[in-house]
Amino acid sequence: MGFAVSADAYDRFMGRYSRPLARAFADFAGAGPGEALDVGSGPGALTEELLARGATVTALDPSPSFVAAVRERHPGARALEGAAEALPFADAAFDAALAQLVVHFMADASAGVAEMARVVRPGGAVAACVWDHERGPLGPFWTAAAETAGLAPPPPRVGTRRGDLARLLEAAGLRDVVEAPIEATARIGSIDEWWEPFELGVGPVGELVARLGAADRARVRDRCRELLPAPPFDVRALAWAARGTRA
Repeated sequence: MGFAVSADAYDRFMGRYSRPLARAFADFAGAGPGEALDVGSGPGALTEELLARGATVTALDPSPSFVAAVRERHPGARALEGAAEALPFADAAFDAALAQLVVHFMADASAGVAEMARVVRPGGAVAACVWDHERGPLGPFWTAAAETAGLAPPPPRVGTRRGDLARLLEAAGLRDVVEAPIEATARIGSIDEWWEPFELGVGPVGELVARLGAADRARVRDRCRELLPAPPFDVRALAWAARGTRA
C-alpha cells in the first residue's frame, strides 16, 4: 500500500495536509484531556495535536518506521505496532478513539471501527475522518494523470463519500452519530515543492508514480504545473468526519 516508507517521506507527501487536518479533526471530535487512542497514527500528526490538548495518548500503527517516529518525536505518548482490525487492548480501555486518514486503508473498515468502539468506555467518543474522493488534496494529480497518461482515478474507497463514515459508526452500535465536512489548508511555495513528494513512493499514488515511465511522469508533472495556480498558492482539501458516542 506504499506505507513502508520513512516518516520524513510521509511528512513531505501528506504531512503538509494531515497536520492542519488534525487540528480541525480534533475540534470536530471534541478532543481534550483523557485517555485517547490514535488508530493508524502514521508519524504522529494527530498524536501531537491530542497531546497538546492534554490527552494521554496511545498511538497505534502497522508501520514500524512510523511507530519509531512517534516514539522519537513524542516521548510522552505510548506508541505500539498493530492493526486497527485487532486492537491489542481490553474492552473500555480509553476515553476516546480517533482515526485520521485511516478508515479507507483498513483491510476491513467495519471490523476496524467496531474495534474502536469496543475499546472505548461508555460515554466516550469514537471519531474518524477521510479525504473526500473528489475534493481531497490529490485532485490536480488525478486530473493530470487522466489527461496525459490515461490513468483513471481509483474507485471511491469507503469513507471518501458523504454518509460512509456515519454508516460505519452506526453499524458499530454508536449513538448520536454526527457527520460533517472539515477542511485543511496547506501553503505551497513552488510547483517543485508540490510535485517532488509524489516521487517518494508514499501510498498508492506514490507507487503509481514510481511505475510510470520517465516520459509519462514528465507529462503528468507538466500538466499539473498548468492546472495549479501560480506559486505561492494554497491547497484547500476537504475531508469527511464522523463522530459517535459509545453506549
